[in-house]
Amino acid sequence: MRIVVASGKGGTGKSTVAANLAWSRAQEASVTLVDCDVEEPNLHLFFPGDRTAAPVTRPVPDFDEDHCNHCGECARFCRYGAIAVLKDRVLFFPEICHSCGGCTLVCQHAAIAEKPLTVGKIEERHPLPGLRLISGVMNEGEAVGIPVIRAAKEAAAGDGTVILDSSPGTACPVIETVKGSDVCVLVTEATPFGLHDLKLAAEVVSSLGIPACVVVNRGCGDELETKAFCRDQGLPILMTIPFSREIAAVQNRGGLISRDLSDWRSAFAGLYGRIIAFEEGRR
Repeated sequence: MRIVVASGKGGTGKSTVAANLAWSRAQEASVTLVDCDVEEPNLHLFFPGDRTAAPVTRPVPDFDEDHCNHCGECARFCRYGAIAVLKDRVLFFPEICHSCGGCTLVCQHAAIAEKPLTVGKIEERHPLPGLRLISGVMNEGEAVGIPVIRAAKEAAAGDGTVILDSSPGTACPVIETVKGSDVCVLVTEATPFGLHDLKLAAEVVSSLGIPACVVVNRGCGDELETKAFCRDQGLPILMTIPFSREIAAVQNRGGLISRDLSDWRSAFAGLYGRIIAFEEGRR
């Protein structure tokens, strides 16, 4: 079972939901939590501990000037402008290269090979007996985080229950995280911005054919528009977390409400059960 926790905008409590869901599940069975927010991974703040790390690389072209005649075919092929061929040299911009390998195919002089470029790393922690935490970390200044997200997902391949925390928004990193999952939990807040971005996220998930459900965070009893939208779109609201001073105090000190507030351990265990029931009901 692969559960993605996503949101249309940042700050809705997406990582909070993922962390609490994983902690409560780990009290009953093994679970793997994957932080796919590779630009700003933060789940390790909830689960500190020793870590191991492995680099993530992607292939980029390596130009052999001794064989290159500067014909410019590679530059004409590259749609992203990562290659510029001058009369006496080749300029390469790895930040905008998409590692498609096309330049190596069009070169008729065997002047282009591929070499690995380190773009990030995968960190692994085991903070609890039943919890495995995998964090994708993109290098500073790196423009494309997709290879790191893929590596993080691959590291969890074969594990029984996997909860993936996506980056906020609806861009390519979110799509890469959501692809191949069994169900997506969309976390929102009952504000005009929250509803606007929930609509965008729901559209993206629907286009990928992934069943989705909703968790409303910081609910104040004014969720009528959010509930109406979810009802119209067939998105069940499986939990509402109230706007509470007690909850805010736990979160402000970096705690987990499922661990520090007794009622919320059973609440998140119940949320996991409802997610499973929802996914099974859609088969």
